Amino acid sequence: MKNTALITGASSGIGMELARIHAAQGGDLVLVARSADKLNRLRTELENKFQVEVMIIISDLSHVAAPRQIFDQLQAQEIQVEYLINNAGFGDYGFFHETDWEKEEQMIDLNMKSLTHLTKLFLPEMVKRRSGKIMNVASTAAFQPGPLMAIYYATKHYVLAFSEAIANEVRDYGVTVTALCPGPTESGFQQTAAMEESKLVKGVKMPTSEEVARYGYQAMIKGKTVAVHGFLNSMMARSVGFLPRKMVSGMVRSLQDKK
Repeated sequence: MKNTALITGASSGIGMELARIHAAQGGDLVLVARSADKLNRLRTELENKFQVEVMIIISDLSHVAAPRQIFDQLQAQEIQVEYLINNAGFGDYGFFHETDWEKEEQMIDLNMKSLTHLTKLFLPEMVKRRSGKIMNVASTAAFQPGPLMAIYYATKHYVLAFSEAIANEVRDYGVTVTALCPGPTESGFQQTAAMEESKLVKGVKMPTSEEVARYGYQAMIKGKTVAVHGFLNSMMARSVGFLPRKMVSGMVRSLQDKK
């Protein structure tokens, strides 16, 4: 395989569009998700349309052993990953004292732990050969606390802070790390998070997954450390740092409340 990108959460939304964009550039792919049917359909599409090689791995990355199993499988097949795109993640909606802990624990394991472990496994080889790119999909949620989605916002803050830190550490080794921070996106995320009635998304025209993926892919190629999609999102992300924290929490709560 050549110029290979490993993309998690590749069966739908932003992850699927990132796979299409990379394949259009002539790059091979390792696609990871839980849905075998969706991944197989995507593999057929990309191989037929772009004549690239696509490997699929069916894995639930909320399981602690999954990152090591993926890494070991690729090592055994001598597949070198040039682009690691940690896209898999999900959210949940509701008051923390009422939400389900098992779902939230899976969210923590997927959004933070698996992302960190995959980065830990693949980054040393990138540093050694002095080439490679990592993109971690965070969110505009990373820039403030999130009442009614407390854990999701906190996990994305971790992704942003972690990405910025290691980007600094590896900048002299020819490796770049990008945190992609999209706002609400047409990706199926809202349905999974059960937040369709939130004022943040209900009746709001959102960018498509393809638009966000294209922006993120270009930012990764350029080596941009923090990439916030959309002018308004970028302005809001910058402005919250100048406001009192209590005010920020109140503003987010107002947006997150149901109409």
